[in-house]
Amino acid sequence: MKLDHYDSVYFLGIGGIGMSALARWFKSGGLKVAGYDKTPTPLTHELMEEGIEIQFEDRIECIPGYITPEKTLVVLTPAIPKDHLGWNYLKNGGFTILKRSEVLGRLTKNYKTIAVAGTHGKTTTSSLVAHLLKASQKNMVAFLGGITTNYESNLVQEGIVTDSTLVVAEADEFDRSFLRLFPSMAIVTSADADHLDIYGDHASMLQSYKDFIHQIERGGLLVVHESVAHLATGLEGVEVVTYGKDSGMYHAENIRTQGGFFRFDLTGPDFSVKDIELGVPGFHNMENAIAAGLIAGRCGVNEAGIRSGLLSFKGVKRRFEFVLRTPSMVFIDDYAHHPAEIAAFLGSLRAMYPGKKLSVVFQPHLYTRTRDFADEFATSLSIADTVFMMDIYPARELPIEGVTSDIIFNSITASEKIRCSKKDLLQKIAAHHTDVLATVGAGDIDTFVKPIKELLSA
Repeated sequence: MKLDHYDSVYFLGIGGIGMSALARWFKSGGLKVAGYDKTPTPLTHELMEEGIEIQFEDRIECIPGYITPEKTLVVLTPAIPKDHLGWNYLKNGGFTILKRSEVLGRLTKNYKTIAVAGTHGKTTTSSLVAHLLKASQKNMVAFLGGITTNYESNLVQEGIVTDSTLVVAEADEFDRSFLRLFPSMAIVTSADADHLDIYGDHASMLQSYKDFIHQIERGGLLVVHESVAHLATGLEGVEVVTYGKDSGMYHAENIRTQGGFFRFDLTGPDFSVKDIELGVPGFHNMENAIAAGLIAGRCGVNEAGIRSGLLSFKGVKRRFEFVLRTPSMVFIDDYAHHPAEIAAFLGSLRAMYPGKKLSVVFQPHLYTRTRDFADEFATSLSIADTVFMMDIYPARELPIEGVTSDIIFNSITASEKIRCSKKDLLQKIAAHHTDVLATVGAGDIDTFVKPIKELLSA
């Protein structure tokens, strides 16, 4: 996409994590950037401080006057409802309107792209790749699905953009968005069933992953977790390497742990890095680091750069994010919204804090996901001692009859389970002692992080 064709970009749903990364990109390219979102958030506040104009009312007169069909690109998120006044005004006015995934696909076609896909792990893994490249001063730009703690942004850049710039892109399977990408290198971390409202069944979702893998450029590289290596069956003209914690062509050996933080050796047939120390905790992050280290090595980062980069990586906001750590209390926030993610997260907390009382506050995300994985959610949440169960965050969905948080809650086998609403959550947390507390979910549960921290610090 040639930026010189447009002088402005208008985003419908600018506060989304993927949308805001693109907004920052266009802003850095010298274009006028504005947008609409339903509600103010810390992220929209940051964008406005960076000089981006944002409106929070769906009124035509709020759209900036410099927006024109000839010189303005409109970027749309699928979360915008069809009856949105602004969207319909722009559509009827002859504006060029593209989905976020279409814009990302057109941008990345001009560069050597590293795409990271997976039901879970893609945000941290893509952020790790971006950090390893930037820390080694490789010419790069990364469009991420989370706010990196190191850079306080979801857009990470190093150097001036040229034809040789490396682009790191998070490849989202939702709405088959990742089929807009044609990467030179790709990572696939996992492919558990999800987004069945889009795909219908797991088999259809797996087929989309296969389609994505077959879009890797000939002569390119696929780094795939050994548990889903079958997705690459029949792939020709692309080098395929597998990885995992204990197995795969590249894996961890000589693993040592202290408080959930790992040291290990990355070992493989033709590439190894000794004595890696991770700056982030969790079993899953050791695997993410292996995949990111492999890609960084192929991009010219040496062993010392990989080792220092993995140690200095501070994580991603809402991915195993420590909010409060005192001698008597630990509070962690995490974006996990799939049963497998929750099981990995709570399992890591159990390993880090053996013998401690573990409590989790969970807000289910989407009616369809709650319906499709109710039993699996109950099983993973039951790893905790106490579960505070909130109501479903609907996001883009309308209610489904008979689908509430209770279909998860009723099957939870933890020692204690407590149903709560937004109104009484703080009160119920205050009434229960815990050693380790986690807030988990992809909805607006993050708005409770600050008040919970203040409650626990009182």
